[in-house]
Amino acid sequence: MEVEIGRGKKGRRAYGFDDIAIVPSRRTRDAEDVDISWKLGPFTLPLPCLASAMDGVVDPAFAIAMGKLGGLAVLNLEGVQTRYDNAAEQLDRIAALPKETATRTMQDIYREPIKDELVARRIKEIKDGGVLAAASLTPQRVEQYYQIALDAGLDVLVIQGTVISAEHVSSKVTPLNIKEFIADCPVPVIVGGVASYATTLHLMRTGAIGVLVGVGPGHACTTRGVLGIGVPQATAIADAAAARIQHLLETGTYCNVIADGGMRTGGDISKAVALGADAVMIGSPLAAASEAPGRGYHWGMATFHPELPRGTRVKAGVKGTLKEILAGPAHENDGTLNLFGALRTSMATCGYDTIQSFQKAEVMVAPALMTEGKKLQKEQDVGMG
Repeated sequence: MEVEIGRGKKGRRAYGFDDIAIVPSRRTRDAEDVDISWKLGPFTLPLPCLASAMDGVVDPAFAIAMGKLGGLAVLNLEGVQTRYDNAAEQLDRIAALPKETATRTMQDIYREPIKDELVARRIKEIKDGGVLAAASLTPQRVEQYYQIALDAGLDVLVIQGTVISAEHVSSKVTPLNIKEFIADCPVPVIVGGVASYATTLHLMRTGAIGVLVGVGPGHACTTRGVLGIGVPQATAIADAAAARIQHLLETGTYCNVIADGGMRTGGDISKAVALGADAVMIGSPLAAASEAPGRGYHWGMATFHPELPRGTRVKAGVKGTLKEILAGPAHENDGTLNLFGALRTSMATCGYDTIQSFQKAEVMVAPALMTEGKKLQKEQDVGMG
């Protein structure tokens, strides 16, 4: 339902995760009977989780560790791993930067050219670890580097930008034709981000195996402030799920909705799935793993843009091992550990045993969900405080 913003403009009301609650049903289940695996093209993955293609989150060693735990880490092929032979030295440098000069110095660091041999080497390092290799490129650089990655053994390609459309118009350059590219690409392709029904549907029609949903919700992202664009994640995911239904009716092909960003806790991930997501892509929660390459820091793909940065370096800290963050056991009560144990328990509590069945769960608008009865926690800065 539209509301009047002013006499000349109306708009829909949109909701974020904190505005939404999952409603328990008449049935409950044992958590051991819940299956949270999902299919990505020819691959079945035990955890419905992708690690964001950000330099503070994913390097080859992290990708191997993530893959062995059942998830999929996406390597940024335009980051420090492919610009510097000794990427660790640059990561140490970024972690040591004072916040006042971090963005400007990172712009200098990322001016180093991408090297073809490092693109191939990083993919091979992941493959040598015995796991799937996934990597991201922006649309402007896909045709330049994707074949190198394919030849090195790439399994999944992510075409990713702040906002991706199926029809980019330019009077200066010939843009990537995503539909034609995907038709010829021998590996599954995920595209994003998007935040609306129409854009999601158009991207699904390109043949993508999955669509990343989220514009600006990430903890390190400043797009919503710099550009003023974005849609709160609960509404964006629900709209994308509706586009998936329409696409399925039109083509008989199921396209994955992947919620990208804005999730901090297991409860947020559970809400994303209940709203229609097949999987989630997360960054800052994983940047807090002891195995993450960011030394406790996290920054987005547009943080170092040479002309208009749309991200910032944030401190994620170190909360535990990657295994503890993904699958527990948890030693904190704030929901930031054992994220997918929480998803499994949420599904069991509501009576659902698969990801796709949980997408049918009842949800309601509940702005009091995060504050009702939590006065002492807030005052004492514990739990949900």
